[in-house]
Amino acid sequence: MLLPKRMPKGKKKSKSGWPLRHKQDQYFASEEESLADNSSVVSNLSESRLDSEDDTVIEADDEVIAVDDFEDKLKEAIEGLLQKSAKARIASLEVIRKSLCSKFMCNFIHGRWFSLCDAVERSLKRGKGEEQVLGAVVAALLCTQLGSLEDCEKAFQHLQPTLLVLLLDSTVQPLVRAQCATSLGLCCFIVGSGSEVIQSTMDSLYSVFSGSLQKGNGVLPTHKPEISSLHSSALLGWNLLLTMLPPPFIMALANKHLKKIPELLDSTDVDLRIAAGETLAVFFEIGRQCREDFEGDDLESLCDKLRSLSTDGQKFRAKKDRRQQRSSFRDILRTVEDEELLDIRIKLGKEILYIDNWCHKRQYDAFCQVLGSGMNLHLKQNDLLRDIFQLGGPIMEDGTVVKNSKLQRHSAHLAAGKARTKNLSKLRDKRADVVC
Repeated sequence: MLLPKRMPKGKKKSKSGWPLRHKQDQYFASEEESLADNSSVVSNLSESRLDSEDDTVIEADDEVIAVDDFEDKLKEAIEGLLQKSAKARIASLEVIRKSLCSKFMCNFIHGRWFSLCDAVERSLKRGKGEEQVLGAVVAALLCTQLGSLEDCEKAFQHLQPTLLVLLLDSTVQPLVRAQCATSLGLCCFIVGSGSEVIQSTMDSLYSVFSGSLQKGNGVLPTHKPEISSLHSSALLGWNLLLTMLPPPFIMALANKHLKKIPELLDSTDVDLRIAAGETLAVFFEIGRQCREDFEGDDLESLCDKLRSLSTDGQKFRAKKDRRQQRSSFRDILRTVEDEELLDIRIKLGKEILYIDNWCHKRQYDAFCQVLGSGMNLHLKQNDLLRDIFQLGGPIMEDGTVVKNSKLQRHSAHLAAGKARTKNLSKLRDKRADVVC
């Protein structure tokens, strides 16, 4: 006798489906649920934490459960940039940003750079605010990943016009223009595509931050904080490109701009003051390599100003700003006045990165601004960064075992258990009729 089919007792369908840990994963939920029948414990676990900045291998039950599965998520995120919803595109850009920061994946990007460039360009042109900012960040990360490959130059040529238009458009939000200045400077530095391109980019950046220079009456203009931040980003991008020019070009720029840059030391914005000080340090450092007696226009007056900023204790400034300013200008003063070298050491596992000049410091800070917490990983694996900072080829740490934290092991057990429960529930739904 055939018994009628019955639903298992106590079975309730979850309203939310597979638990999503991040907001940017929400638009992937339906596809993940449709593939649940064929998914394994490993794939479910890696998808659930794919946009995490930590890609450490997790151990559970003496077996490696997590697999390096960023590529599948990244493909979906690139496709997500074509969606009509601005919120979905922003979520996709955030996933791409985190993935490119936390992992060096040059081979993966190499075959997909044009699709990614095209999608990023669309976000820069048609998006607004946050979407444009993330698009500019991803543009810089794309060039950082591709490094010295020929595709990097093609990607820069594809994106440069759009970044330049946004930078020079006064109707665009200052935050967007500031990120475009940062990305434009870094991409141009990475590609290094001829002195004419570098010079034209520097001219564009100069036209932006020159808005903070003194007016004809010798008075500094007053700007809103977001405009001062834009000028600071433009000056830092200009300074970054300054570090890669040959000495004759540096001397020509020194004769032209070394009288104007010190004007920015009186700015009301601490970041702009520090950016101006670091630019002066680069000028003096390279100028003295070209000519031992290089002293600029008025060295004594400049040193007095730098000394004043290195001991500034005026109470109307924020305590954090005063501390940051004093620390920066002490180093700048030692370089300009006493010709002392920097002494910065950064530990990279078994290696140590020494930064003893202002050019390398500006370059290091520029990459840090884009890569964030992924900087150390890229310094270990990214050939471009290792070449810039003269670290040689990547060092393979064979046999090195990373012990995972208790929280990571607990997360692995929890995710594996949820995956097993989900797959078993699917099987129960498909039970055959019982014949008596």
